[in-house]
Amino acid sequence: MRRTVVIDCFWDSFPPSLRDHAVVAVDVIRSTTTAVTAVAGGRRCFPVPSLEAAVSLEERLEEPLLVGELGGNMPYGWHLSNSPAEIALRDDIARPMILLSSSGTRLIHETGGCEAGYAACLRNWRAQAEHVADRDVRVALMGAGTRGEFREEDQLCCSWMARVLIEQGYEASPATRAFVERWSDAPVDVIAGGKSAEYLRNTGQLRDLRFILDHVDDLQAVFPILRDEIERLPIDPLPASVYTPGQGTGS
Repeated sequence: MRRTVVIDCFWDSFPPSLRDHAVVAVDVIRSTTTAVTAVAGGRRCFPVPSLEAAVSLEERLEEPLLVGELGGNMPYGWHLSNSPAEIALRDDIARPMILLSSSGTRLIHETGGCEAGYAACLRNWRAQAEHVADRDVRVALMGAGTRGEFREEDQLCCSWMARVLIEQGYEASPATRAFVERWSDAPVDVIAGGKSAEYLRNTGQLRDLRFILDHVDDLQAVFPILRDEIERLPIDPLPASVYTPGQGTGS
């Protein structure tokens, strides 16, 4: 069977044609980085698609930590915004986290209904790419649409992963290859000039941007979405021969 990889973006609804794929949800700034950071630290994480879903889930969990934002604003009475830097500093890991965001957690929630679903970010991009390359025939790398745009940081992360799959024999459409050609050799700090980074800068949340830029490819784990919860699956260290951004195309 043909092995394929596609880069796409989540807007208002999930494409039915991708339900039979292994789908990797990517929202670098900031939902998947927050989720991965929390779970890597030993905290349970439950992404929710809406405030109503969060309220319902809150009643079933013991002393949950409410983390997130809608339209850039933290809901009234919640504990933290959607901040990977803040969640990394907390030591109350026994408290499960309910995570909500404008688009990223909706994407993660939808991904849980696919053939396989994962949450990924720059922290584990390489581990995620190698994991699906070993197991999945059809792979979709899905960025979270933000204010009607496929943001630069998500294009970059998806392209880095797609480059690994293409080099391992996956077929890609011209559109996916165009993403890879544009982004796969770009340095990570290029995202500091994007609109998401500008939003963090303008709202005094630069520590999240610094956290994201300082934590790239530092987790040897993948984060599957199972029963509406993000879990952690450690993997073996990757070989040194695996593609590294910025080292040229090799073609």
